[in-house]
Amino acid sequence: MSVLYPITKKYHVQFCGLFAIFLTGLLAATNLSAQTPAKPGEKSSFKSSLVNVEAAASETFRYSAVLLNGTSEAKVYELQAKLPEGWAVTFRTLGSQVTSVNVEAGKFQEVTVELNARPESKPSKYNIPVTATSAGDRLELNLEAVLRGSYGIELTTPTGRLSDDVTEGSMKEIHLVVRNNATLPLENVELTAQAPSHWDVTFEPSKIDRLDPLKTLDVKAKLKVPDKTIAGDYVTTFTAKNANATANAAFRMTVKTSVLSGWIGMLVILLAIGLVYYLIRKYGRR
Repeated sequence: MSVLYPITKKYHVQFCGLFAIFLTGLLAATNLSAQTPAKPGEKSSFKSSLVNVEAAASETFRYSAVLLNGTSEAKVYELQAKLPEGWAVTFRTLGSQVTSVNVEAGKFQEVTVELNARPESKPSKYNIPVTATSAGDRLELNLEAVLRGSYGIELTTPTGRLSDDVTEGSMKEIHLVVRNNATLPLENVELTAQAPSHWDVTFEPSKIDRLDPLKTLDVKAKLKVPDKTIAGDYVTTFTAKNANATANAAFRMTVKTSVLSGWIGMLVILLAIGLVYYLIRKYGRR
């Protein structure tokens, strides 16, 4: 063991040194590839091998572009995009978000363009021009974003409040709002509820045949609380669902004891006290 340990330690140090040299070389190669020399005589350009991307409104349209500076001097290019209303663009270089990029003379820089659509944008093909502008140089890249339709549904109340009070043995009417918050119509939407045991829930209407994009529909949920329900908080989960989308709303209901039940309880207590007093008066003297 006293002989092998120094040898093992020696090779361990050599391995660490070789690994450090390899890592340094890899980082240097990465930095060199960030701006690669262009072919002699090439003119400045802004190009992408993929200019047409199809995605849903919830996804990101991503394009890999190459910005070439064919001039004899370094230039800073400002990156911009002409977007549909409500859309957003992000430019990335070497993994960092940028709004402009410095390109050395006769070299090119890779730029990633990310587009995000507005959730309620209509399914269609959108033409989006992207420009890289510097002093005396304006380069344009024309991109296409094909937006697919999407399904989405929301279930809430007109005020957003999801709690209320109810008296045991009574019925409570709750106003709900079903909203299509996507770009495709919703068909055959069913309304259901998961309520505490022995509670009864009915809906008006109980089924929505069709709900167009960005449209809403008012729904009444009638909640029947059984007699003698113990006072406290209870949760009922309402659901709006079809084959393509689902939405839930957890509604907290605080059950209170009725006034009549309270008076009956007090009367029973008074009768019990009176009975005890009578028994004491009658049998206490014996």
